[in-house]
Amino acid sequence: MFLLVMLQAFHAAFLWGHDWIPLGRLNDVAAVRRADSTPRLVRVTLIQSLPFTIGFLFSFYDWHRSKPYPEWLWYWLWISYGILLWGELTAWWMPYFGRPQPERAARYQAMFGRTHAFLPERNGIVPNTLHCLLHAATLATLLTLAVESL
Repeated sequence: MFLLVMLQAFHAAFLWGHDWIPLGRLNDVAAVRRADSTPRLVRVTLIQSLPFTIGFLFSFYDWHRSKPYPEWLWYWLWISYGILLWGELTAWWMPYFGRPQPERAARYQAMFGRTHAFLPERNGIVPNTLHCLLHAATLATLLTLAVESL
């Protein structure tokens, strides 16, 4: 359960901060701000971060008190991280490996073109290192949920 709570903490921190806090070559906050207005960034940050923060806070509370997770929390975690993985696949990996999406590729190039990446460009998209870490953590969270649900 410790691993599950720590993965959730990573997600919450990532989702709240990755568009706002400079992390060297891992992100480009100035490029994100050029691509999106501050009000839009605030809305996107709230919408994408709140479900994972709620799940994390309730998970941490129950884990810290050595209480089993209530059934609703398991559903919350499965649904929220399942939706997140689907979003990551459709936003990054389907255009990367599948059909090109030139508009998305141009947007990602403007926002993430100066960030660190270790994968080669495909279809105009390069998943950057920071997003690859997020996607790996999402997959690890779902695998940990599967193990803990048994």
